[in-house]
Amino acid sequence: MSTTDDHLIELRRDLHRHPEPAWREFYTTCRIVEELERIGVDDIYVGREAIDPDERMAVPDSSELVEWFTQAREAGAKEDVLDRLDGGYTGCVAVLRRGEGPTVGLRVDIDGLLRGESREETHVPASEGFRSEHEGAMHACGHDGHTTIGLGVLEAIKESDFSGTLKVFFQPGEEMIAGGKAMAEGRHLADVDYLLALHLGLDHPTGEVVAGIDGFLAVSHLHAEFSGEPAHAGAAPNEGENAVQAMATAIGNLYAIPRHQDGATRVNAGQVGGGTASNIVPEHAFIEGEVRGETTELMTYMRERADRVLRGAAEMHGCEVDIETKGRAPSARSDAELADVVSTIASGIKGVDRVLERDALGGSEDATYLMREVQKNGGYAAYVGIGTDHPGGHHTATFDIDERSIGIGIDVISGAIEEIAATRPE
Repeated sequence: MSTTDDHLIELRRDLHRHPEPAWREFYTTCRIVEELERIGVDDIYVGREAIDPDERMAVPDSSELVEWFTQAREAGAKEDVLDRLDGGYTGCVAVLRRGEGPTVGLRVDIDGLLRGESREETHVPASEGFRSEHEGAMHACGHDGHTTIGLGVLEAIKESDFSGTLKVFFQPGEEMIAGGKAMAEGRHLADVDYLLALHLGLDHPTGEVVAGIDGFLAVSHLHAEFSGEPAHAGAAPNEGENAVQAMATAIGNLYAIPRHQDGATRVNAGQVGGGTASNIVPEHAFIEGEVRGETTELMTYMRERADRVLRGAAEMHGCEVDIETKGRAPSARSDAELADVVSTIASGIKGVDRVLERDALGGSEDATYLMREVQKNGGYAAYVGIGTDHPGGHHTATFDIDERSIGIGIDVISGAIEEIAATRPE
């Protein structure tokens, strides 16, 4: 490995040690800015400057934000940047200007997941000493690698013959579908002609590249809070209004929503709870759930039906329900014009053994907000898969990436950006 490669591997491992979930990416954002200053970009927009602050979704309560903010400070986060992130305004946009030419954007996500990481010796981060230092949180989807690739691409483009403007969007909150809309509705996408987004893995091995990913399921995360009336379950059950009963009715009926003739739909009650004791008619219960659809319209159909089910279940059992949207993202498609460029470039990259023209994600991603915004403005967008061998599946305690894929990702994406600027595909 070159010195630069060694530096990027160490950076990735530092990010892996400090995973931070949505709107709590304080250390991560500060570390990114340190690297941007080292590289020497033209503009760095941080926190509120990088997003539309009013469009954040699933923002944690203030006490949790303070806890993660303090943790980042104690870990040595850059003070002048950290102060600009206070309140959970994380993420940044880097701009590199290199003369006349198109504006090309690259979106990478930076957040971790709220799940514990394996301590097994067979798990490389544990055996090599870069396992998560934040118990109950880890990079279980490769976003530490995405961030590293984004920074590596910036440095590669700066040293290349690229002519135009490159913008790299370091987006918070993807795992909760919470940050894409805020970044898409900031002021930095308006002039972007071409946008690439990337993801490591997705069950593709190291050396395999997917030039254009489709099959994004539009998604809406919801939280339903049921409120009833308590009563003694033995002495006077008739005086209560059972919130858990309303919740249980709702769960059954959510799964009974009719499928749609126009395409695939999904529903899930992923976390439920309520009640305090076996002898008390419960007055509170909740559902954390989601609906998805093959298209944005199908997701909307599912969400409207889900809201009706939740309200109906509450009314049936004499309760009230408060329904909140926690995160939301539309579907999107990769433009063939950009996927073709990626395919051509990837075919000539050392370490790439196979290039797939297309594949379906089969899940959801809020990069779709940025993709659709660029496409709405007349530009082109594509979502690229960079294969990586991962011993555990995405979102599992043993997930890790093959660090060789970082260099491959940098070469593929930076090569595609140079070719886009030179040929301006239409």
